[in-house]
Amino acid sequence: MKGRNWVTGTLVFAVITAALGSFQFGYDIGVINAPQEVIISHYEYVLGIPLEDRKAINNYTINSTNDLPTIPYLRDSTPTSLAEEETTTSTSLITMLWSLSVSSFAVGGMIASFFGGWLGDQLGRIKAMLVANVLSLAGALLMGFSKLGPSHILIISGRSISGLYCGLISGLVPMYIGEIAPTTLRGALGTLHQLAIVTGILISQIVGLNFILGSHEQWHILLGLSALPAILQSLLLLFCPESPRYLYIKLDEEVKAKKSLKRLRGSDDVTKDITEMRKEKEEASSEQKVSIIQLFTNSSYRQSIIVALMLHMAQQFSGINAIFYYSTSIFQTAGISQPVYATIGVGAVNMVFTAISVFLVEKTGRRSLFLIGMSGMFVCAIFMSVGLILLNKLAWMSYVSMVAIFLFVSFFEIGPGPIPWFMVAEFFSQGPRPAALAIAAFSNWTCNFIVALCFQYIAKFCGPYVFFLFAGVVLAFTLFTFFKVPETKGKSFEEIAAEFRKKSGSAQAPKAAVEMEFLGASETV
Repeated sequence: MKGRNWVTGTLVFAVITAALGSFQFGYDIGVINAPQEVIISHYEYVLGIPLEDRKAINNYTINSTNDLPTIPYLRDSTPTSLAEEETTTSTSLITMLWSLSVSSFAVGGMIASFFGGWLGDQLGRIKAMLVANVLSLAGALLMGFSKLGPSHILIISGRSISGLYCGLISGLVPMYIGEIAPTTLRGALGTLHQLAIVTGILISQIVGLNFILGSHEQWHILLGLSALPAILQSLLLLFCPESPRYLYIKLDEEVKAKKSLKRLRGSDDVTKDITEMRKEKEEASSEQKVSIIQLFTNSSYRQSIIVALMLHMAQQFSGINAIFYYSTSIFQTAGISQPVYATIGVGAVNMVFTAISVFLVEKTGRRSLFLIGMSGMFVCAIFMSVGLILLNKLAWMSYVSMVAIFLFVSFFEIGPGPIPWFMVAEFFSQGPRPAALAIAAFSNWTCNFIVALCFQYIAKFCGPYVFFLFAGVVLAFTLFTFFKVPETKGKSFEEIAAEFRKKSGSAQAPKAAVEMEFLGASETV
């Protein structure tokens, strides 16, 4: 077969199988959102909080389907008696446990993000994904059986272990897909990682509906359901070809690499792929590996790594994960009568605009799209806060907040969502790239953790003005991008280095000037 017939059944099978890991990642991100009030109610029951205090804490009756718990700043928690002080203490404990239930996932991801590439190199891409699924199953089982024991401890532990899995998979899946895809399809197939993540988020929100699995009786099944794609992926991986790039570049096994390529390309003529890999291997061996410390101490890389980290901080501190993790509470606060359905709407918008961004990123400059996305998010964050502030005076402001949230997510997926990963890969040549991607992933997960842990406390402190805070942060990062971030689309490493020198006044540049035709892209939410 010729190049135009590169999409073979084996390639499609292998990509879909790998993307099941990304789907689990997305499912684990979104699954904790919809059943929030049900799980909090169970925490209170396990901790022995009296029914009267539970009503005071959550502002709803356990058996009611109309009243949902609200974001803390809607409650007046000023104690005037001993009983009220005890209720306030219970409120603080529940808030802390729920924040940990959400944010422990990011702790696991933060730790494991350093080891995805290393595990893939030690075991091979296929075996590494199989090993990672052991973590996924362990986390799912802990959460699935959490109703039978101390649920808060089992959920926090299960979420941490699932986070470890997602930290590994966020590196392994894009790596595997990028290495088995033909050069001309690498960018498009690489974005399937992110598309599978947002699809997982959407599915978790749908099955988390109260009449499906989000009820008091079945929420533990909802949390443990990620075991199914883990088992399915483990079985399918046994039939997937190993990455030919791993076999040739890492193991120097050309015969096995050719055999794998012939399966993936559906052709006996794989000369072009072998030639490309040989060139890549020579380039990798000619460049020294760069440590994380050297990225900051060597003036050739310092400006690039600072900009890379700032882009990832911008992505996470924009407030997007506050919406993903707490959207049900935010819609409740905005006065939406069925907030769970609005949350599912956010997931659907997220998926549609992720698909649209595939085409936009290839046609438009990275920097331009990032600036457009951040500018749109800045405006939407202001409207979100205005809507929440005026909600008690103007009932229709709830719709302003809801539309602002939908547009906020849309602008995020146009630019700040996928682009930091494109650009970090494009800032660095073969030598420093692994260290740069590792520290970028770590910073991304760290910021994710900070937002997940702190948002409820920030919301309680700032009240309806909370998204003004995010608007200020987004504006600061937008200005930084405008003045400090170069355009990278279609440029060599040498040209990008020259752009950095122009912006920073540096005289040195990294040596390599290799075109980035082989780079793909991915994202961690």
